[in-house]
Amino acid sequence: MAITGGEYEKMAKKASPPSNKIKNGSLAFLIGGLICALGEGFGIIYEKIGMDADDVKTLIPVTLIVITAFLTAFGVFDKIAYYAGAGTVVPITGFANSVVSPAMEYQSEGRILGTGANMFKIAGPVLVYGSASAVLYGVVYYIFLR
Repeated sequence: MAITGGEYEKMAKKASPPSNKIKNGSLAFLIGGLICALGEGFGIIYEKIGMDADDVKTLIPVTLIVITAFLTAFGVFDKIAYYAGAGTVVPITGFANSVVSPAMEYQSEGRILGTGANMFKIAGPVLVYGSASAVLYGVVYYIFLR
């Protein structure tokens, strides 16, 4: 017995609970803001200990990436992301999580074919697109704007 499109849509609506968009959006905003505030806090600390502005600009994202990698490795980041949703995906922490998660998932297959081959499964296209866009921008800049 085949199910029609309309019947399937009714079944899907019945099976999936409605999401609370106000609550989800508010949590994403708050958690994303907390992550960014944490980064600002690290920036203030780095400036207080005497680092110059260029080093501070480099260390803030590196610190957030390292913290996210550790939290992902210990399964804490996924619990935070469950409640925060896009609040953890949009900042640089989402990128770090997208690299570490597949690496952790496939580590049983070995260092090279498991961790190494699967680490950039999600983040790889982002890196390729970013690199290709940078090269294209550089060529256009060199030809037209130099």
